[in-house]
This record gives sequence, C-alpha cells and structure tokens, in this order.
Amino acid sequence: MIDLKETNVLQDARIFGTMSEFEHEQVMLCHDKATGLKAIIAIHNTVLGPGLGGTRFFNYTSESDALRDVLRLSRGMTYKAAISGLNLGGAKAVIIGDPKTLKSEGLFRKFGRFIENLNGKYITAEDVGTTTRDMEYISMETKHVVGLPEIKGGGGDPSPVTAYGVFMGMKASAKFVYGSDSLNGKTVAVQGIGKVGWHLVERLHAEGAKIYVSDINDAQLQKAASDFGAIVVDGNDLFDLNVDIFAPCAMGAILNTDTISRLKCSIVAGAANNQLEHEDEHGNMLKDRNIVYAPDFLINAGGLINVYSEHTGYNREIALSQAENIYDTTLEILKTAQKENTHSQKAAIKLAENRIAQMRSVKSTI
Repeated sequence: MIDLKETNVLQDARIFGTMSEFEHEQVMLCHDKATGLKAIIAIHNTVLGPGLGGTRFFNYTSESDALRDVLRLSRGMTYKAAISGLNLGGAKAVIIGDPKTLKSEGLFRKFGRFIENLNGKYITAEDVGTTTRDMEYISMETKHVVGLPEIKGGGGDPSPVTAYGVFMGMKASAKFVYGSDSLNGKTVAVQGIGKVGWHLVERLHAEGAKIYVSDINDAQLQKAASDFGAIVVDGNDLFDLNVDIFAPCAMGAILNTDTISRLKCSIVAGAANNQLEHEDEHGNMLKDRNIVYAPDFLINAGGLINVYSEHTGYNREIALSQAENIYDTTLEILKTAQKENTHSQKAAIKLAENRIAQMRSVKSTI
C-alpha cells in the first residue's frame, strides 16, 4: 500500500474532499512496480455487512477519473445491496490500465494480496474488463472473492442474472406507464450489447419486442441482427429514435443535459451503473419530460444478488428468484416517486438509506 501523501492522486483529486462528498469509509491505493498494478479499492459503507463489488479494469484518462469512478461505483453498490435486502455493504475496485496488454497472473495475485490485507472488509468479483479466470488468480491469494467459475464451485458468469433483473425492472416500468407489463410489440433501444446487454436482448426478443442496438463491437452487432432481427443503429443516433424504452447498458453518466433533451421514449431502464451524470439535476430533467426512470442500482442488482448467493452457498435458481423481486421493488419506487412528486432515483436512494439507518440503529450498543 502506498502512502497517500506520495501520490499525485491526492494532489490532483483532493482525495479526502472527494471521499467526504461521497461519504466513504476507506480508500486504499494499491501499487506494484513489478507487475504494473495500479489500483484503487473504495469502501463506501459496511453497516449492513462487508463491502462487495467487482473489480473494473479500464484504461482511464487520468488517475483522478479512476478515483471518481470507483467512488461513484462503490456508493452505488451500497444502495444496490441495501435496496435488494442483502446483508452487504458497498465497495468497488478499479485497476488502471489496458486489460488487453497489462493483464497477468502476477498482477491479479498481487491485487489479491491487497484484498487479503483488508481482512474481509472487501469482497471482490468480476466487472468490466475482468473475467472469472481473473477471479481464479485473485482467489489464489485471498478467500474474499466471488464470481468464480462453476467448475471451481462458484456461480460463473453473473450477467444472465443481471440481465434478468433489468428485464424485470423494465417490465415493471411498462406496467406503471402502460398498465400492462407485456413488452410484446414494444420498441426498445439497447445501448451496449456486451455480456449483460446481450442476455437482455435475448429476453426482449423472446418477449416479442422490436429491438434497436448500438455497440462499438461490429461483430456483436451483426450477430444480434442475425440472431434476433435487431436493427443496428449508430451509437450517437440511438438517442434520437422514437421508441418506447431506452436501455443504457454500457458505461455510466450517459444521461446528461444533451442526451436527455434528445430522448423520444417513455421509459429509461438499463443495466449501466451511474447512468445519470448528475443525480438530482438529470433525475428531475427526466421527470419534467415525463420519462419514467428505473433506478439503475435497483434494476441491475441481479449480478450482486448472484454473487451474494455464491457467498452464502450458490444456487442459480434461488438467485433468479431473488432477482425477480426487482419487479415489485421497481413498482413500489415508481409509485412512491409519483406520490411524493420527486424523481425515482431520489425515492430509491431514500429507501436504501432508510434500511441502512435502521440497521445502524439495530447494531448500535448505545
């Protein structure tokens, strides 16, 4: 672990001020010259239990960008666990660099040693840029890891369960807007058809939806067109489509002043984390435009539910059953937001924070 005083991250990002903004408990900076490891582990809140969140491997423009991303993501994990009724806290990690060139057994095992030094306060899993194989390397140095391959006793790829939760949140949103949760005949624009987006498209196709897709992977787009009859659209044009549902399933902060003003949909429901660039400003902007927003940390919680099931004794059917509950919670949040005349993200955060406050009181010795 490196000294905070010796890193440019402290000078450039004013790390303690940024931590205070997001109300984090702990941030750990990890560095190993031999393997090229540069990572940040952010632990947001552990009132409900150990912080569980995946490790994202991404070639960030700057260390400051990486820090802000991991702080936002870990905060989202706190709310995701709380609103899903899981006995987990929120945490996340990022490894800075190009996963195509920097990945190695040594790097992940060294990262595993840093996780081990946290003595169970942080449990990692796969995320963007990491795989179940990478988790295997980490598991050689620490037991505080989930998302292992099924052959190793883990739950394997969590993306099918994540996609199922998003699908249930989307159906609940349709029920709220249209009076029916059927997606048959509905038009859905899916931005990003990676692992989660692909499984979501599968379910939408089976439901009879008309699907538009965009992605940076041309081969994946052509496969979606061939397998599901999806209509391929240039990424920037997706916001201008006249569709029923827009599903962001790529990177975060995609909903901003420009993109929201261009949307021609009734519902936004997707798998991406931190979709709103600024929660209040853009949550209210969606509300003012009468666009129903399914809170991202709620409907994409299926992946966390899946790895939590692995943490407690894996069963895929139980994980899917728990992810199905996202439907009812989404409806509850949308109705509450309507009743309180607020945006849905704010209503969802309030519900999550109420549970954390109750459990903090339960665990208090005073």
